[in-house]
Amino acid sequence: MTTTQPAGPIAGRVMLHALARNWWLILLRGICGILFGVLTFIWPGISLVTLVLLYGAYAVVDGVLALIAAIKGGAPAPRWWLMLVGVLGILAGLVAMAWPGMTAIVLVLFIAGWMIATGVMQIIGAIRLRKEIDNEWWLVAAGALSVLVGVIIAIALGAGALGLLWVIGAYAICSDAGRAGVPAAQA
Repeated sequence: MTTTQPAGPIAGRVMLHALARNWWLILLRGICGILFGVLTFIWPGISLVTLVLLYGAYAVVDGVLALIAAIKGGAPAPRWWLMLVGVLGILAGLVAMAWPGMTAIVLVLFIAGWMIATGVMQIIGAIRLRKEIDNEWWLVAAGALSVLVGVIIAIALGAGALGLLWVIGAYAICSDAGRAGVPAAQA
């Protein structure tokens, strides 16, 4: 008598092994995000143009790393989603650097939307891997923080550039510290 296992647990194990092989990509993305956050705290008086350029560089690097993770596999999100997030991140970063004088409202809405989408995917990834990894709550917490901060930023469009810098800096450090601290897979 032959028994078959459901596709979910097998797919989860395959994804978990790929994640374990490519842990350094998630760590590198987390380090880049933390560095971005720290730089916003070091230079709190920077102009909006500098913020746009700094964000643009971060979005391009994050997008490239998301594409690499999608190609290599092993991320807690489906490959097609990582490809989409990677391409959109690269495009958003290039647009931000090409037109640094864009209005603060457009930038704020874009950052808020990106934070919400990223957070939702982190939560979905944690749910998909909950039986495969320890302490999946780190991914859920980072995703929930991303969604919460994204919603707050979208609602508070009139906030000044300095306030936005502090919120984005705190988000980048906390969210990406959770991403960089994703625990190792169970053996």
